[in-house]
Amino acid sequence: MTERLGIALRRWIDSSTAGEEARGDPRGIDWPRVVPFVLMHAGCLGVVWTGWSPFAVALAVALYALRMFAITAFYHRYFAHRAFRASRGWQFVFAVLGATAVQRGPLWWAAHHRHHHVHSDRPGDAHSAVQDGFLWSHMGWFLARENFATRSHLVRDLARYPELRWLDRYDVAVPAALGVGLWALGAWLEAAHPSLGTGPWQLVVWGFCISTVVLFHATFVINSLAHRWGARRYETGDESRNNPLLALITLGEGWHNNHHRYPSAARQGFYWWELDLSWYGLKLLAALGIVRDLRPVPRSVLEAGRRRRP
Repeated sequence: MTERLGIALRRWIDSSTAGEEARGDPRGIDWPRVVPFVLMHAGCLGVVWTGWSPFAVALAVALYALRMFAITAFYHRYFAHRAFRASRGWQFVFAVLGATAVQRGPLWWAAHHRHHHVHSDRPGDAHSAVQDGFLWSHMGWFLARENFATRSHLVRDLARYPELRWLDRYDVAVPAALGVGLWALGAWLEAAHPSLGTGPWQLVVWGFCISTVVLFHATFVINSLAHRWGARRYETGDESRNNPLLALITLGEGWHNNHHRYPSAARQGFYWWELDLSWYGLKLLAALGIVRDLRPVPRSVLEAGRRRRP
């Protein structure tokens, strides 16, 4: 028991020990490793004791939006698909912002997503709702033993950066720093600005637990629902679909059939009527000189889509 607890603790802190899986089915849930995921959900119940304040709720919403943008624009479009370019310094900033979303490190995220595109909705796809159903595609897949390790062979272009490897190996470091920072901010506000009616644990519950859990499930629905619910503009060889509601809550990721038709584009809402807030954010960053070379959708793809508009 002591040995197993030690292995679990090492794997919580250092994901390079992912090979130390407990015995059992590779697709089985590795419960010790996912205790933090369960605790994050349980932490939302803390609102019963901390209550709420306008400041805490506003902070939770702001952190949701910022971190959703970090996942969609940086983890997904930049790291997984290289849809635009940036300096090494900004690349590190993107990686840190993405890591605050508590969805593992940038290499792990990009590698599993690239694997998904290779096998989309076919045997071998790690999170296909078509192959394995809603619950597995929503969250079962990343709780399984076989998907804890980074598929390093798929991200050799990213793995050459030691700072990205560090963030990937110690993927709890940034979320832990965020949690501590929110506690410290709440303690300071409680003393310096008591009229706000907030405090350290209230900001942890709202800014970290609640905001993160909502972010989790909003992100996960792209796997579990965007291959089952929506319209198909393109024949892509899988069941990817466009869904404007999912696009709204994920800042553009719901234009999923578009994305599977041309994954390398920096935008997923291909046309002006398809709201893609992450695309507008990237356009702003390009205007500021932070990113460059936003990869466009080829004219042939756009013309084909207009002819088949759902």
